[in-house]
Amino acid sequence: MTFDRDHERHILLAREVIRTEARALQEAAAAIDHSFVEAVELIAACHGTVIVTGVGKSGHVGRKIAATLASTGTPAMFLHAGEGVHGDLGAVRKGDAVIAISHSGETPEIVALLPMLKRFDLPVIAITDNLRSTLSLVANIVIAPGDAASADPISLAPTASAAAAMAIGDAIALAVAQHRGYTPADFEHHPGGALGKLMDSVYRLKSA
Repeated sequence: MTFDRDHERHILLAREVIRTEARALQEAAAAIDHSFVEAVELIAACHGTVIVTGVGKSGHVGRKIAATLASTGTPAMFLHAGEGVHGDLGAVRKGDAVIAISHSGETPEIVALLPMLKRFDLPVIAITDNLRSTLSLVANIVIAPGDAASADPISLAPTASAAAAMAIGDAIALAVAQHRGYTPADFEHHPGGALGKLMDSVYRLKSA
């Protein structure tokens, strides 16, 4: 009976986690407004590199966002905020743009990085759930996923907030690609795997 009860508890928790993340995504979609448009236009106009920064789970989300931007034609790189204040900020140049991800908006490494980013006069796009945070106050553009993103089940690790932030990042990347007129025919940054084989076929057909 204990084994069966454990199974049931696991199933109930799994459903709660997934439903909470689904609500967070729905709220994030509903919250998209002019701030999102401003972020897309800012990145589309950027002549440098989009620097995506974060720490912890937000850092993992940031790596994914930077990868999605790069794979859809927008030069991007991930900068760990902790490493940024210890020398890696040397990779940043004037003309770059920044996406900073922090659930609380008060991540110490992010807060410590902000004055240096402003010294370079870099525009900062914040993805955060706290509109009253230091990050929100300093950022040029703030995108807030919504209340559900802060309601992670059992509060042990970011789940809903991470899912919402990643979805917003994906939306930004694809909207920038659309803004620039990026099409599947331009997808030459992915020579490996099944997608690479598909695009190789496309290029052969175009040249035939």
